[in-house]
Amino acid sequence: MQPPAADVVLHNGAITTLDRRRPTAQALAVRSGRIVAVGADAEVMAHRGTDTRVVDLRGRTAIPGLIDSHTHLIRGGLHYNLELRWDGLPSLAEALKRLREQAQRTPAPQWVRVVGGFSEFQFAERRMPTLDEINAAAPETPVFVLHLYDRALLNAAALRAVGYTRATRDPPGGRIQRDRHGEPTGLLIAQPNALILYSTLAKGPTLPLEDQVNSTRQFMRELNRLGVTSVIDAGGGYQNYPDDYAVIERLHRDRQMTVRVAYNLFTQKPQGEYEDFQRWIGLTRPGAGDEFYRMNGAGEMLVFSAADFEDFLEPRPELAARMEGDLERVVRLLVEHRWPFRLHATYDESITRFLDVFERVHRDVPFAGLRWMLDHAETISPRNIDRVAALGGGIAIQHRMAFQGEYFVDRYGAAAAALAPPIPEMRRAGVPVGAGTDATRVASYNPFVALSWLTSGRTVGGLMLYPPSRRLDRTEALRLWTHGSAWFSGEQDVKGLLSEGYLGDVTVLSADYFSVPDEEVSRLESVLTMVGGNVVYAAGEFSSLAPPPLPVSPSWSPVAAYGGYARSAAGPVAQQRVHVCAHHAPQPAWWSTGCDCFAF
Repeated sequence: MQPPAADVVLHNGAITTLDRRRPTAQALAVRSGRIVAVGADAEVMAHRGTDTRVVDLRGRTAIPGLIDSHTHLIRGGLHYNLELRWDGLPSLAEALKRLREQAQRTPAPQWVRVVGGFSEFQFAERRMPTLDEINAAAPETPVFVLHLYDRALLNAAALRAVGYTRATRDPPGGRIQRDRHGEPTGLLIAQPNALILYSTLAKGPTLPLEDQVNSTRQFMRELNRLGVTSVIDAGGGYQNYPDDYAVIERLHRDRQMTVRVAYNLFTQKPQGEYEDFQRWIGLTRPGAGDEFYRMNGAGEMLVFSAADFEDFLEPRPELAARMEGDLERVVRLLVEHRWPFRLHATYDESITRFLDVFERVHRDVPFAGLRWMLDHAETISPRNIDRVAALGGGIAIQHRMAFQGEYFVDRYGAAAAALAPPIPEMRRAGVPVGAGTDATRVASYNPFVALSWLTSGRTVGGLMLYPPSRRLDRTEALRLWTHGSAWFSGEQDVKGLLSEGYLGDVTVLSADYFSVPDEEVSRLESVLTMVGGNVVYAAGEFSSLAPPPLPVSPSWSPVAAYGGYARSAAGPVAQQRVHVCAHHAPQPAWWSTGCDCFAF
């Protein structure tokens, strides 16, 4: 009997399914958004009908769509078109050149914003710009440059725009650097609270609603270019529910989302956290939505007194004595209402106190399978990993050490860095582990930079952090970025594998992830990304399948001039294609995507 016709069939590929029952395949078929067949070409082609779109992968490597288990897409999307990205740029000279150019095209009262995603160690010069350099590059246009969670550089025009003068007092946990006359120099320092950085950034102009819609779509396309098909949004400061979700909800309503989003709600009010969550429990519920846009619970900020920012230039912050009381009240509320939750947690000392609270709540109101997780956990100890396992929790790790590893080594030493985060110990303890980026304000959103860090053990500046025994092989790293991450939204039964019944989310790579040299993993891109069987990004030989172009608005946006994550001068690493058709002998051939990027 002929099976029902598929909507799309991909064939003649080198498909890694991550399904342990059938780890590789040549072909797969998708119908109504779900995979209906995976296997050999002849087997899957039986699902071809007269209206089926058939795509010849020409031997390319295909993997499950990547899932970022901790990022800030909703907030980042609102501002993406405003931001000049230094992610992936090889030199400070190029970064300053772009800053100078962008300052000339940016109309008043808008700013030029460089908001994280880079490390000075990626630059050939291996240093940050000076205040004199950004003032020379942009004498009239306000410039804000955010560096990780530790500092921001403002030029003189930006200082005027935000109104910082010698009379401005330092906020709690932050410092405005001053000259000998008491005037602000333009350097803002988190010591260690990042509030001074983000509250200053929030003083800048925003985009009109229609441009925010365009901006979010552009950001999703950028993620599609990098093979991402799903994210879990961890909320963020100045991202209040439901007011600041209007754009993403409109895109969902209009069926214009190209990345699936599960979102957590992040409290906005210090000492008003319980009231925030109490109100949201009355407004929504975990699981509300559909497979494209769904509510995922609370966090990553549950109470402000539990925020242990990972500023490795500063000593570890000691959390306030009231933290336990604040946190217990909120966690008890969440568990009573069966709300999954996540909690930002960098240091083991903080995690010990968090787990004391969780265990106390659990004794009164059993977690009983409630999904909960810690985020980051760079220095979590084996004992606390076991405690997480005992409570049924998971740990979402990100590649923050790829951007801050040099600072961590300087403060805590290479031996401590080699254990940060202790992924092998987490996995041995049976704790669910997912991978992500924590983009966009600290680390870059590029998943291949994270996969490079996980498998090579190096920072973006080239510093080796981990011995071979503590690095992941490429398959296991990919598993964290797919099926591992799916656990964190409770979707491990429909995402992260290329298997019958799973969502048709597929990424076809520019080169073979499993065989390229270590230094080329971070240069990988997608050449064909499908979400639910629909093409959301295509390049190179698949360009004819690409969705219609989406002009950037406003026209002066840095994205229109430079795009997002910078490609290397050589473009994405290309695959030596090996024809795997069962009917012909292998035929190596070089393939080039051509270059449709804005970067170089």
